[in-house]
Amino acid sequence: MDLIIVESPTKSKTIKSFLKKGYNITSSFGHVRDLPKTKLGIDVENNFEPQYKSLPKAKKTIDELKKLVKKADTVYLATDPDREGEAIAWHLVETLKLDKYQRIAFHEITKSAVEESLNNPREIDMNLVDAQQARRFLDRIVGYKLSPFLWKKVARGLSAGRVQSAALKFVVDREKEINDFQKEEYWTIDVELKPKEEKLTLIAQLVKINNQKVDKFTLPANDVAKELEQEKYLVSDIAKKNVKKSPLPPFITSTLQQEAYKKLRFSAKMTMRIAQQLYEKGLTTYHRTDSYNLSSYAISEAKEYIVKEYGEKYWSGKIYKTKSKSAQEAHEAIRPSNPKNNPLNITNLDEKQTKLYSLIWSRFTASLMSPAIISQTTVEIETVSKKFHLRSSGQTMVFEGFLRVYPIKTEEKTIPEIEKSDLLDLVKVIPEQHFTQPKARYSEATLIKALEENGIGRPSTYATIMSTIQERNYVSKNEEKRFIPSEVGIIVSDLLSEHFKEIVDPNFTAGIEQKLDLIAINKADWKEVLSNFYNPFIKLLKQKEMEINKVEKETDEICEKCKSKMVLKVGRFGSFLACSNYPECKNTKSTAEEESSEPCEECGAKMVLKRSKFGTFWGCSNYPTCKNIRKVDTRIGVKCPKCEKGDVVMKKSKKGRSFYGCSNYPECDFVSNKKPK
Repeated sequence: MDLIIVESPTKSKTIKSFLKKGYNITSSFGHVRDLPKTKLGIDVENNFEPQYKSLPKAKKTIDELKKLVKKADTVYLATDPDREGEAIAWHLVETLKLDKYQRIAFHEITKSAVEESLNNPREIDMNLVDAQQARRFLDRIVGYKLSPFLWKKVARGLSAGRVQSAALKFVVDREKEINDFQKEEYWTIDVELKPKEEKLTLIAQLVKINNQKVDKFTLPANDVAKELEQEKYLVSDIAKKNVKKSPLPPFITSTLQQEAYKKLRFSAKMTMRIAQQLYEKGLTTYHRTDSYNLSSYAISEAKEYIVKEYGEKYWSGKIYKTKSKSAQEAHEAIRPSNPKNNPLNITNLDEKQTKLYSLIWSRFTASLMSPAIISQTTVEIETVSKKFHLRSSGQTMVFEGFLRVYPIKTEEKTIPEIEKSDLLDLVKVIPEQHFTQPKARYSEATLIKALEENGIGRPSTYATIMSTIQERNYVSKNEEKRFIPSEVGIIVSDLLSEHFKEIVDPNFTAGIEQKLDLIAINKADWKEVLSNFYNPFIKLLKQKEMEINKVEKETDEICEKCKSKMVLKVGRFGSFLACSNYPECKNTKSTAEEESSEPCEECGAKMVLKRSKFGTFWGCSNYPTCKNIRKVDTRIGVKCPKCEKGDVVMKKSKKGRSFYGCSNYPECDFVSNKKPK
């Protein structure tokens, strides 16, 4: 009997459902060995020789696999079809000491795909393995060498990452842009007009004065508005045309993460987890890809479905070209394994799986459908005096095309029935004040897009990047789910930007990614890439360790316990005051001046705002004698609409979801999932 080893029990179960005779299918439960946690694990003096160790959690699995290998006629390694999957297969060969094995890979877990791979086995692609090792070693070197530097200069518990630090810089730089932004006032003028004997009105925007373009005014527009109120208006021209709105290409990893966030509010981490589940169930193709390629089978099946369900005119069959030079064209875009498998026909999925599958299916199907056709009407309007020129536009749907399957918000705006030279009655002039706005903070979707555009990281790493910068307390999310850097995040980013510019520089980080891609196709030596990075990095690190003093400063605050001066220090959760007489005196306190208006319920002392890895909270100022704590409820500046006495505060449920309630709870039981105004 032949043995097939995959890395996931779910994947194993799916393959067992259609591949029964002559095969024993089992799982390695992911990686079976890795670099040790307690040390660097790379012999930098000996050509970067790794010191791999079997994972303690994998001991039982390894023992069972060794027994199965002895009984097997042929061992097939069927791990995922990417660098990480190739590395897992190689580690299995090394750990199980396999002399004879076959490597098989498939991009979808279907009977035909698995059988085809069994008929076309290959050797392990060591170029992919080396690219994975190079990435792993680079990240390990930065993490294990730079993190202790941050411990010495900032605070213990901090850590630095090669790609995460570059992502953090994007967030920090955007926050600085927002803080430095000076808003400017400007005005626009719209005019509401009505054709004679028509009930519908149209809104026209002022676009020219005396034949000079004008789209906004820097001064209040009252004088111009008064002139417009005295004018008469006529239609100078009407232009109608049909425009095509083309569908978007099928998903690749980065666009799936972005769209799942926008449409479903799924984090990148959640999206990748659910996509993995769908892939392992055999419902979708492999979700780590940057190729838009589609198989002839997928296109043929999709055509049959679209023509049958919607009609011949809805079929386009457009072929999308992959932009990324590093993309592997043998891979496919993310699509349903069976294009005819409409989400309504699938019943064995939970709510989140159903939502993500529906998104993947509809995006894939729509990508092969005809463009939507929209009729656009542009009306040019002049005043009789010829001084002012206005423009109004409208649009209506002529043919919905792909929008029937993948709706995109398109606002229809109907223009009243009018003809050239028609006079229009003035309804009102609408001058409107505006203020310029800074760029928005990054959401997961926009940060992933920025990383992708700058060549930082790879789609398969974005979910980890998003999680890591939050877990390290370098950034948090506000109510709008956008990233805000923490105090310590800003300090770390500034320190790295000033002294280790290359680590956070987008061009340098993108250059490393390109070298990793070259390793994967055997056009660069992985140990040479490591050496070229390591030697100058270590030299710079030693130099900076001598130059930079620890980030702390003396204050005028006196320690209430030993009367020594307090110094301002930075910890994992921000700045705090600590006694300069440490370690003899271990007194610390928050830098926050904020005190609660409500005294401690247990001892009557003041409650002060404190920070921990779990966030901010009220703690008794009499700590450690009194250890009472109280949750912080964020007030939003709105009185409770039910009792009109308490304030509306933002709270967190046990599952971490935000909701709004009355500060007078339990006397008042007002709650709302939406933010009251």
